[in-house]
Amino acid sequence: MSSVATDGRQRVRAQAKWVRTSSRKARLVLDHIRGRTVPEARTVLAFSTRAAATDIEKVLRSAVANAEANHGLDGDELVVEVAYADEGPTLKRWKPRARGRVNRIRKRTCHVTLVLVEQPESAPRRRRRAKADAPVATAAPTAEATTPAEKPKASRRQKKKEAVA
Repeated sequence: MSSVATDGRQRVRAQAKWVRTSSRKARLVLDHIRGRTVPEARTVLAFSTRAAATDIEKVLRSAVANAEANHGLDGDELVVEVAYADEGPTLKRWKPRARGRVNRIRKRTCHVTLVLVEQPESAPRRRRRAKADAPVATAAPTAEATTPAEKPKASRRQKKKEAVA
């Protein structure tokens, strides 16, 4: 599925149905890739330790392939705009227990949906500020400071020592 949004950017959608993981677990992984570019999302999914990441990576690859093959878009220039996991049907199974009882086992499924959109040309890429760019902290004022505002506060221990001496 593809649609053009009101802002003129092309949107591409891919969906995987009946994925054998709970939607709650899939949402934990999807929260990490939402809003990221495709290369960043692939890196996050590659290093994720959660099992749902492999299924979500397949959906991401499918969405990128759809964008490149059907709409001529560059896969590396796309951003994950929407990422969600809806609940699918639950398979109910039984486990025998002691004294003729049973426990219900719920094998949950989910439907994973990703929507990719073209990256806006005008918006600059957000980057975290490097440690070198951070303002340098000034040295702590010394005890020789002349004005009372510049003097450091004495701790309780120091006040006790001064009172005893």
